[in-house]
Amino acid sequence: MNTQQTVAARILQLCKENDLTPNGLSYVSAVPQATIKSILNGESKNPGVVTIKKLCDGLEITLGEFFSTKEFANLEQEIK
Repeated sequence: MNTQQTVAARILQLCKENDLTPNGLSYVSAVPQATIKSILNGESKNPGVVTIKKLCDGLEITLGEFFSTKEFANLEQEIK
């Protein structure tokens, strides 16, 4: 899994844990539905830390909590 896929998977995981749809996440985070859809569909190559921060704020978690998973820890370095 690459970084974009890992971010999308984490968002879906958090939606499930919080009983939210992607549209519900859009509502609580003030991130446009189109932006979330773009991230989840792999169309957004770099969602940006500001967008991720807004999603975290909507989910009432920190950036650290968002990224502190074994999936992120096991990502291979993308600069070779």
